[in-house]
Amino acid sequence: MRTRMKEILQTEDDLAEIVQLVGKDSLAESDKLCLEIAKIIKDDFLAQNGFSSYDKMCPFYKSVGMMRNIILFYTLGIKAIENASAEKKVTMNVIKDAMGGSTGVIYKISSMKFLEPSAGEEVNMAAMNKLSEEIHASYRNLND
Repeated sequence: MRTRMKEILQTEDDLAEIVQLVGKDSLAESDKLCLEIAKIIKDDFLAQNGFSSYDKMCPFYKSVGMMRNIILFYTLGIKAIENASAEKKVTMNVIKDAMGGSTGVIYKISSMKFLEPSAGEEVNMAAMNKLSEEIHASYRNLND
């Protein structure tokens, strides 16, 4: 998982130059997804706030659960984009429309960092597993 996150961040770095030259609209849909996931990794997974109770210390199980859900969302997104039929094309806009918003899966992935470590491993892992199931269900619904 860690290697996959590094690859996503490296790809995002490579794509940044292209985006500056020709714009984000000219990228392939898989590249747009990569940019979105890289943003989540940088803004929500790697950035920490030492003054907050939920973020000053992140237990290993929480880090692994967050990485697992981020990579799951990315992997299923790539599969959905690549396996889409011509008449039912899956784009980043389709994914955002289906899974965005203040109650959508993308928001929930970004909000994983707010899980309180003091609640305990069992409670936090149950929330992570529930989100994992929601990610799977969202992509199943997208393909239907």
